[in-house]
Amino acid sequence: MKPLEGIRVLACETQVAVPFCTQMLADMGAEIIKIETPGRGDAAREPGPILKNAKGEKVSGYFLRFNRNKKSITVNLKDPQGLEIVKDLIKSSDVMLENLKPGTLKKMGLGYEDVKEINPKIIYGSVSGFGQMEELKGPYSERPAYDIIIQAMGGLMHLIGAQDGPPLHPMIAFGDVVPGMLMAYAVSLSLYKREKTGLGEYIDIAMFDVMMALTERALTTYSFTGKVMSRGKESLIHPWGAYKTKDGYVAIIVQESKMWKRFCDAIGQPELFEKPQFADSMLRAKNRQELDPIIEEWMTQYTSEEVTEKLLAAGLPCGPVRNSEQIYNCDQANARRMWIEADDPVASTIKLVGSPVKLGSMPAPTKAKSAPLLGEHTEEVLSSALGYSKEKIETLKDEKIV
Repeated sequence: MKPLEGIRVLACETQVAVPFCTQMLADMGAEIIKIETPGRGDAAREPGPILKNAKGEKVSGYFLRFNRNKKSITVNLKDPQGLEIVKDLIKSSDVMLENLKPGTLKKMGLGYEDVKEINPKIIYGSVSGFGQMEELKGPYSERPAYDIIIQAMGGLMHLIGAQDGPPLHPMIAFGDVVPGMLMAYAVSLSLYKREKTGLGEYIDIAMFDVMMALTERALTTYSFTGKVMSRGKESLIHPWGAYKTKDGYVAIIVQESKMWKRFCDAIGQPELFEKPQFADSMLRAKNRQELDPIIEEWMTQYTSEEVTEKLLAAGLPCGPVRNSEQIYNCDQANARRMWIEADDPVASTIKLVGSPVKLGSMPAPTKAKSAPLLGEHTEEVLSSALGYSKEKIETLKDEKIV
């Protein structure tokens, strides 16, 4: 049995943040009912990569990444009948999550206070750029936000890139994915709390807050010292970073004195350990211009695999810098069952990155249900969850309510 079996989640979701959260919950057994606009659906159904089959049918690879194991229903929320359908579903749901533009659902009569009147035990969660809780509203609360905007304003991009170059995006949607993870965590906490108190909960996750939590090292360094950390070279630890080898790069970190001694011996330079300018990690960082050429000369004699083997044999943490093709074929990833297959009606059999959460009582899955087609489960949900007749559902379709 999966831990969240029997939990029903309504998702008014778009793009990445809440879809990533609900996918995590779905992987653990929750029933996810994704509410989409008839004829259009989640905006995430549009971006590439676009996968095509022999019939010319298309599906967005972007959408496939975040929507496995879910049900899709289409409901026109601008129509009173559509709103009534959602309100009926709220009555039998445990959780309702959304990441629409702040205030959108509230204007429709589907804000937390409205939903709580329908179902006092419901757990209602919102992900937004800058938070929506009334008592914590700031000057940016009404702004729309995307990952790159949040990474910029939350300080992450300031830390990435060359010292004399522009701030860079890491090509990872930290501003979306991590808020989604934390929402899944908060939902789990709230479900546990409800078991003890019988009460529902409102969860407010601000992407900006999450970026502050991720950049806490730079922020607390300023709080403690008044110094602003910036992108470029690490100032507190050295050697640290990716060093060029004969055929690639290897990442290393040498922090403690005993690690420094082992490193000096491993690269055939034991005398470095006695030099006062390299006595501690911060001095080595300060004097990297003298130290790095020695390290680089040793590194470039060997392949990444050879460097890794030599440093690991010396008891030093290190690892080759890998690309997606190498990870796709990685024995470690396969051993951890981090690739799962899904049979998609358009793209055929696809491989997706699986859940990193492994539970001893639950075998790590190797298969998943692919992302749903738009409105694929509308009839199923309306009939099984709400008891609507086939005739009523057909009428709702004719009137473009679903």
